[in-house]
Amino acid sequence: MTYPSAPWTLKGFAVQTLQFVDTAQARAFVPPDLDIVSVLPGKTLGVLYLASYAPESVLSYNELIVVPALTRYRKNVGFWISHIYVDHSDSMAGGREIWGLPKELAQFTWQMGEENRVLVRQGEQVLCNLHYAHHRRLWRQPLFLPALSMRGKDLLRIKGTFTARLGFGKGSLDIPFESPFAALGLAGAVRTCHYDDMTFVAHAPRVIGHATVLPQA
Repeated sequence: MTYPSAPWTLKGFAVQTLQFVDTAQARAFVPPDLDIVSVLPGKTLGVLYLASYAPESVLSYNELIVVPALTRYRKNVGFWISHIYVDHSDSMAGGREIWGLPKELAQFTWQMGEENRVLVRQGEQVLCNLHYAHHRRLWRQPLFLPALSMRGKDLLRIKGTFTARLGFGKGSLDIPFESPFAALGLAGAVRTCHYDDMTFVAHAPRVIGHATVLPQA
């Protein structure tokens, strides 16, 4: 299986939710070596991110990223990605081997119209179903997305940079009880952030430490 070397440049669009998650609920999804950053008493930040990367990208695929918490390792702060799904086998292999991300294959169905919808499933298992309305478009903005991951025993810091035309809206997120990340409590009415005309660059990771306790498989 072949995949491009880092950095990866990806072009397309994305929609994201940003929610408060109970730190106690998030703890089960985060390795013991990482501290969970509280943004309110007993609360951290959770993210559900859905993207479609166009043919002019280094690879063209769809992606679902689930973030249970904002985390810290020593002086390094970043989002921990507990679940990530794509529909391209090269993206899955590259994500695992370059960035230590636990990518799995899934199927994506986008419906765009008066109301937008994206359904993600693995075979018969629905992972999530997001409905979101047309959004108010704002300005084009450069953004920075730090993340932490683990490749074997190496703890990694991932730098993601992107520019996009921002927009904000509302939506409804359905996550069935059987979904692997249902326990985070992300389902329900959500505020959405939209990235149109997006260019995202995933840079090569940097080793920042070594895990003392490996997460359970």
